[in-house]
Formats: sequence, structure tokens, C-alpha cells
Amino acid sequence: MSELSRRMAAEFREAPEAVRRQAQDLPAPVSRLVARIKQKPPAVVVICARGSSAHAATFGKHLIERHLGIPCADAAPNIASVYHQRLRLKDQLFLSISQSGRSDDLVESARMAKEAGAITAAIVNDTESPLADISEIVLPMGAGPEHSIAATKTFVASLAALLRLTAAWMGDPAFTKPLERLPERLAAASDLDWSAALGALSKATSLLTLGRGPTLAIAREAALKFKETSDLPAEAFSSAEFMHGPVSLVANHYPVMIFAPTDAAAKGLRELAADIRGKGAAVFITDHGGAAGSLPALEPDHPDTDAICLIQSLYGLLVRLAERRGTNVDQPRHLRKVTRTR
Repeated sequence: MSELSRRMAAEFREAPEAVRRQAQDLPAPVSRLVARIKQKPPAVVVICARGSSAHAATFGKHLIERHLGIPCADAAPNIASVYHQRLRLKDQLFLSISQSGRSDDLVESARMAKEAGAITAAIVNDTESPLADISEIVLPMGAGPEHSIAATKTFVASLAALLRLTAAWMGDPAFTKPLERLPERLAAASDLDWSAALGALSKATSLLTLGRGPTLAIAREAALKFKETSDLPAEAFSSAEFMHGPVSLVANHYPVMIFAPTDAAAKGLRELAADIRGKGAAVFITDHGGAAGSLPALEPDHPDTDAICLIQSLYGLLVRLAERRGTNVDQPRHLRKVTRTR
């Protein structure tokens, strides 16, 4: 392995330990937040994030709407930072997600929400950041320092923190065992061999990534990671949205990566994979059964933790793909670790 890929290759394998630490570090602040929420249950949850954290927000939206039945909206940070408009958020939950906690528009949005009477919470890796300071309750990711610019372990830690929050809010013990098993499963997912996709992706000029339900967030983050680490343009879609126009992109040998969930949405993804394979696409779909042309996945355990394991497997492929394409996964061009936007 070259020096170009050593840092990311090491850091993504630290994700299991980060998730394991959360079992000790998150229960107390999560309990405080859940107690605060239950005093006056919110009618809506607003999540504010950028970049990889915005894809974690997509996962959070799925969890909150799927398991709690509460509408979840994406915040537009420029409403606070550029247009200086206060939203009507009294007694609602405003949840920020950020690795650094230093993006100005996120901080200003959290401040606006707090002044508007919202319950403000932040899932953040830097617990001494401005975002942590302005938020009423801080949920630490616990990922530790991440030096590679492309987020890996912090993304996984964000997803796990969202799942822990949802489980505590529901009070459903059915989540307990899958969360306990998640660190071990992430370690196993790190070693799965996705090299079946290397040949097509190393020569590709673009690709599509698809998901649905708990894997839509994974597809979106995968598309970003292909762009960041291999200079490979990628677009992510819900499998349903894909059929409303983007399917016209499919041509002979065009690569399509499908992150199959292990819940009720799985059947539709498998049917779609067969359909676009028939149209000539080079389809790579995650599958625990070892079907021809598939990318190996762990045996199903819980649909939400299964989805988190898929992104962990992708990281190993990204390191190898960058080596083939000659890009620096640890220092993507034009990017910095902390992005300050307003």
C-alpha cells in the first residue's frame, strides 16, 4: 500500500472501536435529551448538517420517521446565516450533526433555533467546538481525531449515534442486541472483498449509486466518496426516483452500484437490479447470499445496523480504487478537513 492511502486505510478500521466507546459515553446525554423531549414531545424534528453529515441526516430522517412516526425536515442553513430569518421552532427538536462543529452556518442555525425556543442538540466529534457550546445537549460521536479529509469513522459514528438516540427515544429493547453486535460486525464488514467492482470502476468516467430506506444515506455518502477519493463523478438516487428519469443514463457497461437494504425495500431493489442489468448496465449489488455479480454483505442482523455495515465495506474498496486511479485518498484536491461555510 502506498503512502497515499495509509491514513484513510487505518482510520476507517477504527470505526468499530469508536462505536464501542459510544456504549459508555452516549447513554447519559441521550437520556437527558430523551427526558427533555418527553416533557413536551415535538411535532417535527429539523436536522441541520453539511457534507457527509448531511448524508447521516438522511439516515436520521429515515430512523425518526420510520420508527417514531415524527416528520423530519432538512434545515437550510442559509436561512439563518444569509437571510437571517427565524423559523417557528418553539418546542421542536433541532438536531445538528457535524464532525468539527465549526461551520459558521450550522452554528448560526443552531443559535437561531435556540432563540426561537427549540430543543437544540448536536451530534459532534469536537465537544469543545462552537456548535457544541451553543447547543443545549451535546451527543459526542467519540470517533477520536480523524486526519484523513474524507470522513470515514466519523460518518459511521454519526449513524450509530443516531440509531442510539432513536432506540432510546422509542424505548424499544429490540435495538439493544443489534447495537451491542455492531462493533464486531463493522470489523467483519471491513474485511469483505468488493474487488469484483474494481475493474469496471477503475476505467469508469462516472457511475450511479442507488439505495432506499436505510440505505439511501449509504448510497449518497458512497457517491460523495467516489468523487472525493477517486475523482470519479457519481450520482446517488433513491431507487424510486431513479425510475423517474435518471434510468435513461443506463447504457452498455455503465456502472451502477446498488446498496440493498435488508427490510421491506429489498425486493424492489433486487427487481431493479435485474431490470437494469437487462439493459446492459454493469450492476454491482450488495448481497449476503453470494449471487453472481454481487458485492458480499454480512448475514442480516437488523436492517438499520446492516446498512451501516455496507458503508464500512465500501471504504476498503475506495482505498484500492484510489490506488488504481492514482489519487490521494487522504488529501483530495481542493478540500480541507474543516469546511467553513456561511
